Amino acid sequence: MPKIEHREGLVITVTELKQNLGKYIEHVEGQDDVVITKNGHKVARLTPYVTDIEQYFTVREKALDYQYGGKKVSYEEFMEISEKSTLRMEFINGEIYLLGSPTVGHQQLLGRLHLVFDEYFRGNTCQVFLAPFDVHFFKKDFKEPDVMQPDLLVACDLKDNVTEKGRYMGTPALVIEILAPSTRTKDMINKLNTYALSGVQEYWIVDQSQEKILLYSFKENEIDEFGVYTRQEVASSFVFSGLNLDVDLLFADLL
Repeated sequence: MPKIEHREGLVITVTELKQNLGKYIEHVEGQDDVVITKNGHKVARLTPYVTDIEQYFTVREKALDYQYGGKKVSYEEFMEISEKSTLRMEFINGEIYLLGSPTVGHQQLLGRLHLVFDEYFRGNTCQVFLAPFDVHFFKKDFKEPDVMQPDLLVACDLKDNVTEKGRYMGTPALVIEILAPSTRTKDMINKLNTYALSGVQEYWIVDQSQEKILLYSFKENEIDEFGVYTRQEVASSFVFSGLNLDVDLLFADLL
């Protein structure tokens, strides 16, 4: 059977793989995938092991043409890539997302949120952290975690979840994301799902363009309560009694 060159990579049979393993390993080393078929059906794929961010996006650009979507990497690969890079990045559902520089308005909102949350939790066992701060979210029924940098998070489990290298490996009780046009879908769909499945108790989405706050609380990995707060209203936490945020004050005079 002749080998077929598709946009999805080199397609070969299991027999061809067994007979010419070294040849196809060299093909993969050249940053191309090899799709393996058995009895006419695709059953496996050999893909390059990615070790740096430039290589990832080179391979991913090729993978975007595949019928099965973009390039996926393992958690191990991502950790190796992130250790080598000075870029800010997140790892969600096997894909890497580079984080852009925030706007002035984003930073104004983050500063105001931090003042309110820091005052509320001061003297508490819970502590407030701001991005950049990697958090490993271990989702229910998933083998590998997502690694993300919430704009603001509240950690109440620091005592037993900080490694010798000073890395936080727990699950935040509360996270906040400030929407940007480029992150709207990721924050409102992908991250919502990750936070629910990983045991986060509450998720705040701050929407600067529409001047509103969306609040989600989770119970047993599903949405339990939901609220939308706009101008002239006060957003109130479902989980932390007395944690309130004046929406007018939050969005006042942003640049």
